[in-house]
Amino acid sequence: MEVKIDESWKNVLKSEFSQSYFEQIVLHLKTEKKQGKIIYPLGSHIFNAFNTTPFTDIKVVILGQDPYHGAGQAHGLCFSVQHGIAPPPSLINIFKELYEDTGTPIPNHGNLTEWAKQGVFLLNASLTVRAGEPMSHSKIGWARFTDTVIQKISQQKENVVFLLWGKFAQEKRMLIDEQKHLILKAAHPSPLSAHAGFFGCRHFSKTNEYLVSKGIDPINWQL
Repeated sequence: MEVKIDESWKNVLKSEFSQSYFEQIVLHLKTEKKQGKIIYPLGSHIFNAFNTTPFTDIKVVILGQDPYHGAGQAHGLCFSVQHGIAPPPSLINIFKELYEDTGTPIPNHGNLTEWAKQGVFLLNASLTVRAGEPMSHSKIGWARFTDTVIQKISQQKENVVFLLWGKFAQEKRMLIDEQKHLILKAAHPSPLSAHAGFFGCRHFSKTNEYLVSKGIDPINWQL
């Protein structure tokens, strides 16, 4: 299968696309589609994070676990939803913390594409999911692929800020060279855990302080 992905990423990941585990992912998705199962996001959006944030442009990595599994929500950027879809609870909490931290107005939509265009790589550990079944594709090989993505960023880039929200994201810490990059950890922004350390983490201002200290343009968080 020819993966439609930005050239900068194709160069970094070309060895992955020919490996048998990746071919198994493709086969799994094709089989489920033939069985009439609905898969999110749409095929054209599976690699949206990679196509919106070229490898050369990455400044920040936000790691999610799984695409949204409701109709019209997922479009290949973690935590983000398409225009016209109400922001889910975790995203609302992200916007609340952003406002408390930086004074950035809370937007009337949940589409984070403008962050991605500025170098905020919005990566889910699984790139697909079956409709209505969270984590349904977490064991089909995506974790191996996205772990490799994180390692490549760590190895080949410098001064990237990794925002690890929640236990799942923090387990990826071992893939990142902390001598070269900044890791910021907090509770997950879900309503179940946001009050346990996500609110008040000030990750957005801390990210920009670090980038500026390294001579890198800060992120304009306003959407």
